[in-house]
Amino acid sequence: MTEEQRVYRFGANATGVDVTEGDASMNFVLGGKGANLAEMSRIGLPVPPGFTITCQTCVAYAGAGNEWPAGALDQIDAARLDLEERMGKRLGDAADPLLVSVRSGAPFSMPGMMDTVLNLGLNDASVQGLIAQTGNPRFAWDSYRRFIQMFSNVVLGVDADLFENALTTQRLAAGVRQDSELSADDLQELVGEFKKIFAREVSASDYPELVDERGAVAFPSDPALQLRLAIQAVFGSWMNERACLYRKQNGISDDLGTAVNVQAMVFGNKGDTSATGVAFTRNAADGTREFYGDFLVNAQGEDVVAGIRNTEPIADLKKNSALAEAGEELERIFGVLEGHYRDMCDIEFTIEQGKLWMLQTRVGKRTAAAALKIAIDMVDEGLITREEAVARINPAQLDQLLHPQFDATATYDVLARGLNASPGAAVGEIVFSSNDAVAAVEEGRRVILVRWETNPDDLKGMTVAEGILTSHGGKTSHAAVIARGMGTPCVCGVERFRIDAAAKEVHVEGTDIVLREGDVISIDGARGTVVAGAVPLVSAELTGDLETVLEWADQIRLSEEGGRAYHVRVNADNPADARLALEFGAEAIGLCRTEHMFLGERKRIIQDFILSEEPQVRERAVQELLRVQTEDFIEMFRVMDGRSVVVRLLDPPLHEFLDDPRELEVDIARREAAGEDGAALTAARELLHRIDGMRESNPMLGLRGVRLSIVYPELPLMQVRAIASAAAQLKRDEGLDPRPEIMVPLVSITEEHVQVRRVIEGVLAAVGEEYGVDLDIPVGTMVELPRACLVADRIAEHANFFCFGTNDLTQTAFGFSRDDAEARFIPTYLHKKVLEVNPFETIDPAVLELVRMAVERGRSARPQLHAGVCGEHGGDPASIPQFFNVAGVDYVSCSPYRVPLARLAAAQAKLASK
Repeated sequence: MTEEQRVYRFGANATGVDVTEGDASMNFVLGGKGANLAEMSRIGLPVPPGFTITCQTCVAYAGAGNEWPAGALDQIDAARLDLEERMGKRLGDAADPLLVSVRSGAPFSMPGMMDTVLNLGLNDASVQGLIAQTGNPRFAWDSYRRFIQMFSNVVLGVDADLFENALTTQRLAAGVRQDSELSADDLQELVGEFKKIFAREVSASDYPELVDERGAVAFPSDPALQLRLAIQAVFGSWMNERACLYRKQNGISDDLGTAVNVQAMVFGNKGDTSATGVAFTRNAADGTREFYGDFLVNAQGEDVVAGIRNTEPIADLKKNSALAEAGEELERIFGVLEGHYRDMCDIEFTIEQGKLWMLQTRVGKRTAAAALKIAIDMVDEGLITREEAVARINPAQLDQLLHPQFDATATYDVLARGLNASPGAAVGEIVFSSNDAVAAVEEGRRVILVRWETNPDDLKGMTVAEGILTSHGGKTSHAAVIARGMGTPCVCGVERFRIDAAAKEVHVEGTDIVLREGDVISIDGARGTVVAGAVPLVSAELTGDLETVLEWADQIRLSEEGGRAYHVRVNADNPADARLALEFGAEAIGLCRTEHMFLGERKRIIQDFILSEEPQVRERAVQELLRVQTEDFIEMFRVMDGRSVVVRLLDPPLHEFLDDPRELEVDIARREAAGEDGAALTAARELLHRIDGMRESNPMLGLRGVRLSIVYPELPLMQVRAIASAAAQLKRDEGLDPRPEIMVPLVSITEEHVQVRRVIEGVLAAVGEEYGVDLDIPVGTMVELPRACLVADRIAEHANFFCFGTNDLTQTAFGFSRDDAEARFIPTYLHKKVLEVNPFETIDPAVLELVRMAVERGRSARPQLHAGVCGEHGGDPASIPQFFNVAGVDYVSCSPYRVPLARLAAAQAKLASK
């Protein structure tokens, strides 16, 4: 049996011949970073040589309880020796040492989530070789202290603050402000201090291989051991808390694993002719065609993204005479990469003594606004087609454009400015830690997370915050990258903020203003501004680039070339939502939930109907409901003139319209304790008795939906008369074209639908005759029970359309009560991998199969049967392609704010169907 290849080389050999073994198509083997390093090597870009250990090796290692699969270590050792031969240097060599970086590289980009080790191969002997080769003792000792610090934290879990505190102490002792001002002697002394920290903090029993001949823990000097431990740490970081949380939020499988890239080091900290940076070929915030990013002179890559030093904009690179030539070369490579990948690229680079090296590239993350502009510009430039432009935009990301902005009419004073790292505006109370953010949000408060700079452990707080503000870091810092990916407003590098997290205060430089935890601030992530107090926010509008891309999406999804059109409707229960939905591009109303029309003051009317035992009172209630419902439908149908409006008859259990019996019981007990007696208290007791008499053990499976229509026929008669009367009045008196469709909910037995339809048709005929108009109003059913799916062919003989209520269908297919499940055990199921995704957010395959089967069976009896989905899954970008391409529905229906997402997702589904 041939041994599985677990290691792939990239880069040139000693004679300059490329020996790369992978390419960009091997993303799931080499990870995104490894595949793109291979691809850049193949197209002749300057890439430091190295090798990649596959994602499958990580999975096998983790699956065996952190035991190496057979032959893997031998292949890694062979690759190390090969790299040494290609570079003409050896790891740990006392004369001319090879140093390497060890980096993660998952199939999908996970910025900042996993671990990296730089300068591996340094020890007390090789640091002298580095000094001899470079003639730069300061550089060598700086690299050594960085390696000990990073290796100790990443590989062995030593608290990073211990090293930062020692570094601060050394700066104070030397009388300097910046790390870069420490002398070689200072740094050599710091190396010794770092080793003492290591020896003190690392357990001998946990790491016996680090115990020296004296029986004490010592920093490892053997480069082979350093390399093995570093690789194991990167593999282990695949399952760290922040990486798991990131994957969960972004729908990335835990089963993919991460590759590990071992690459010859190049150094951006060799003085003023060296630098390191992160850049994008276009502006990742707004899509402008300009070079966008940050760099630092005399620094290593982690310094840029860590936010510990304020960076310089990439546009200034060519203004630095010592770096100008490398800056010109970088711009040329920007063009090569964008042309090769046909997309905006994210790049990491290092300049070592004037020589440019490419360390990474990938298709860059961008804001929704940037994604739209870049897609449109690339179509105009002839780089991609409209179909490609539509296909590459993430529908879920459009949510960013629907976030509020500062009201343009509001007046306010800008307190401070920073970098516009992630667009959108947010208002909230200041909190200084992720834990405080989570706690505040759980109490129902809105917060802005204010940090010196975020790190991957802050993800839980960043996730729940309305916005993020940091006083340090650039547009490619951790805070900026993560916030843009989540669509959260973010302002970075607010240098005037002097943050004291321990005291929970912010001192605003140049003023006597002090902001404290709980104070409200507003941030504008598009402009980089910070305001004290709450600024009024307004919703975004569908204009400009978003409108253009959605028009392209509509052309694709509504085309009948090569198949049916894919339609998008809206769930709307009032005229305001209907108008908003039309602005957002909805074609029709797929679900009008009439029970939502009984809220507010109208609740009393339906309570009179439910609770009264007097026929006259019930009749008055029905007549009042008829009047107000008719008025509602007149306005709804007027707004939606010429467009379908699917009206669902009353669905929830009647007890939901009643007062809480426990609150009523407490009120009665309080009044009794106060000595009250008389008719009012007696009436309250009788009311409680009647409410308790309506209580059901499982109301969601009790007297609701079609069952209400059969048990209380006055209700469907009233609702149908209101629908028909509204349509008839608009047709007769205003010459409009109302198109209501009546939907009977929760049908599971064919005869239920037959009997209710008979009542509906009788009312329609009577109203039509009364107004002298023809009322051709389709009558369909809401399919939300497994039995209905099984007998869909029989129901379809009597139904004009099906609309799937996938919320209830999921509940009944799983036997889950959604409210209980999501609150009590679904989080545990997701954590323990009992479920991969929440089935109430993304359609479950088994529930999808029920929908597909029902559509197929329904159309076998009625070939022209119209079918749609109106549960919350109808607005989920991950579910929409399944509904169209697997289940074969004609439309999805969703809330107004998800209509733009659904339009784009439907177009992508149509493209995928081809």
